[in-house]
Amino acid sequence: MSDTLVQESAARLFADLATPALINSAEAGTFPMELWDAVEKAGFADALAAAAERPADLGGIANAAAILHEAGRFAVPLPLAETMIARWLLASAGVDAPQGPLAFLPIERGVDLALRREAKGWRLAARVASVPWARQARAIVVLAEGQVGLLSPTSLDIRLGQSLAGEPRDDLSVDAVAAAVKPAPTGVDGPLVYRLGALTRAVLMAGAMEEVLRITVQYANDRAQFGRPIGKFQAIQQQLAVLAENVAAAGVIAAAAVEAAAGQGDFAFSVAAAKSRVGEAAGKVAETAHQVHGAIGFTHEHRLHHLTRRLWSWRDEFGVESEWSVELGRIAAARGADGLWPLLTGSAVP
Repeated sequence: MSDTLVQESAARLFADLATPALINSAEAGTFPMELWDAVEKAGFADALAAAAERPADLGGIANAAAILHEAGRFAVPLPLAETMIARWLLASAGVDAPQGPLAFLPIERGVDLALRREAKGWRLAARVASVPWARQARAIVVLAEGQVGLLSPTSLDIRLGQSLAGEPRDDLSVDAVAAAVKPAPTGVDGPLVYRLGALTRAVLMAGAMEEVLRITVQYANDRAQFGRPIGKFQAIQQQLAVLAENVAAAGVIAAAAVEAAAGQGDFAFSVAAAKSRVGEAAGKVAETAHQVHGAIGFTHEHRLHHLTRRLWSWRDEFGVESEWSVELGRIAAARGADGLWPLLTGSAVP
């Protein structure tokens, strides 16, 4: 199935089930089990792992990104990106994935997860802040010391927290034996998982921004002031142009990073560029959209805040723009003067 058909299928499912009322209920603490069951039945949670032809293969990234784009557009309150990555990690190591939503570790750059061998197996000792959806996970997949394993949430000390969007972001204190521990394949390590997390956030933000643009343009055409739609005023038109410019830039660079993940470019460089540029765009898009909407955009009844609060939340996860800008500088400096142009164009380094 092509990524276009996958995206259309995801759009139909989320349009039917991810209603504003369901999103509000999820933010109040009720996990949308019916929506999750529909997502699992459609195979969306396995999109990244299912298409892998060999361990560590990212051949399913295009389908996964197509689904996540629509999840961002509809502000879907599910750990879809987290489960995709977790199941891909398990599949790469040859571990059977449990059904239901999953979380994974590490989620921070350079975090030190101490997995040590003992008589009962492998024990993990760590403290990790703001783990997405930890309380809702059937299991937490951990990658540490070159090993992939499973942790039961019942064995962890979980301190509940939430993001600006009202989604679970929990602090974990871990001192537990991991189950089903197997070696990770060559190339699968913490930095790769961190980049995948950043890529999913870039794709989610790109999708959410497309929807912000759509509803903002619609509002500008529907809202009349001084006898004509506010979209006819030059100041509003300029704001809409800036909004559209940033949405287009975010979509292009997120798509380029997806292609790089599939093996058509430098993944590290592309993800750094995407998370930096998309994060910058997210701030401008949210700001501009609320300026155009005025007070109505901040009300609980309007769906704009479902999108903008997620943009602000996702922007801060898996590295902010300044962190990825520094990473871009490191990569460019390491390649040297002759390597910069091939990085920018995606051509092979001679």
